Parts: sequence; C-alpha cells; structure tokens
Amino acid sequence: MTARNFSQRLGAEFAAKRHLCVGIDPHAPLLAEWGLGNDPAGAERMGRDVVAAAAGVAACVKPQIAFFERFGSAGFVALERVLADAREAGLLVIADVKRGDIGSSFAAYAEAWLSPGSPLEADAMTVAAYQGFGSLSGAFKLIREHGKGMFVLAATSNPEAREVQRAVREDGRTVAQAMVEDAVAFTSPHDNHVNSVGVVLGATLTLADFGIDVTLPPASPAIPVLAPGFGHQGASIENAAETFGGLGWALLANESRSVLTGGSDGLAERVRRRSDTIAKALVPQAV
Repeated sequence: MTARNFSQRLGAEFAAKRHLCVGIDPHAPLLAEWGLGNDPAGAERMGRDVVAAAAGVAACVKPQIAFFERFGSAGFVALERVLADAREAGLLVIADVKRGDIGSSFAAYAEAWLSPGSPLEADAMTVAAYQGFGSLSGAFKLIREHGKGMFVLAATSNPEAREVQRAVREDGRTVAQAMVEDAVAFTSPHDNHVNSVGVVLGATLTLADFGIDVTLPPASPAIPVLAPGFGHQGASIENAAETFGGLGWALLANESRSVLTGGSDGLAERVRRRSDTIAKALVPQAV
C-alpha cells in the first residue's frame, strides 16, 4: 500500500489540523481585480500563485475546471501547468469537474482526471451520480488500485437542486441521503481513517431537511465532506459542529472568493490566516 494515496494523504492533512480547501476560480471579475487578463495566461498565473500560497498551509486546492475550459485547448494547457505545480509541491488537488454519465463515458472522464500520468491527473474529482451511485463504477478501479478519490454531490446550496435532492426514492431515502450512505458504504484497500469517496454538502444548509442525520456518530473510516459556503457565501466555520455533527471532523472547508479577493499581494497571508481560523474552530471535533 503506497503512502501516496488520497485517503492517507487527506488523513495526514487532518491530523496536521489543515482543513482549508482553497478554490481556484479564475473568472473574469476576479482576474480583473488581480490585474490579469481574462485569458489563459491570466488563469494560469492566478492558479500557480494560489498553489504557491496554499502549499504546506491549506489541506488542498480545488480548481474549478469551467473557468479554464472556457478558453478551449489553451485553457487546458494552463490548467496542466497549475496541476503540475501542485504535484511538484506535494499539494492535494480536487478537480472540480462535476462529471456524471454511464458506462464507458464516465470511465473516460475518470481516466482523464484520475489516471496516473494523465496530463490532467488530480488526486480526486467531484462527480454527479444522479443516474445512480453505480454509474460511478468506471472510477472504482482507479480508486482501489491507484488510491484516488471522489466527492459525490449530495446536498448543494443552490435552490434549484432542492427538489431533486430532497426527493424520496422507492427505498424511503432521499436522493441526498442515499448519496451520503452509498459513499459511506464504499470501501477501498487504501482507506484507513478517511474514506476514499466523500460527499459535497453545502455549509449554508440544514442537512436534516435533506434527510441527512448529522446526530449519528462518525463513520469509520470517516467520510470526507467537501463543504462550500464558508466565507463569502455567509456560513460560519464556528457553526460547523452544529451543521455537520458527526461528519465534521473530516471536513474540508472550501473557500475561494473570501481568500482570493484582494489579488496576489497578501494572498499567502490570507490563506494562512484563514487556515489557522478554521483549524481552531474545528479543534473540538478533531480525533
């Protein structure tokens, strides 16, 4: 078993009290604020600066692929350079791709983002499993054999999703509840304290509204939770224990605008300050 797999590396980040996931979101207004062009070179510069600031300070970075993809092939070249910097720095990367499909189509997505040696290789990817959790099977081999990870959309903060995510299935579970429970049930030989498959849960939500019981004791291994909504969107990290309950100790608090606003000057200090704040807030939940 290699020590370079996602589960063990993420567990090591949590043990070091690093829970901040820095989003890399080079959208046009933010690039302008940084004094960068709304082009591949600007996206690359921002991404590489964020990697440099986050390495050894944040648990991981999460590039939003759409903001690179919009530039076509040149955008992907820029993204490849950002990913290469992160690998060289030993920094965990979650590719925010939200891919979802069936059969060979999803397997191809997984191959692009999770295969060792791929120019787009990341440590984990975000996925949508609304064709059923089994539709993700194209990634299971890469997770089990190469120690990769996934984060499954479960309960997201956008209001358009509530009708689907709170819908009750034939087995009596909500869609969101099923995503969480199916992720918890997934097993990989690499899993120790932290599961290889996690979920995306919005920090601004009341999870009980989605059928998710946060009063249960933590699963073993713990399911990692990628939680957008802190910082700019208004969720308070000090309320994480109440929001996530037993899911909280394996929390990745995702922040982008709250950290990236202000440009490259002072970026490293903002990342460090936010990482320290999050660590202090989550200390009572740490194991």
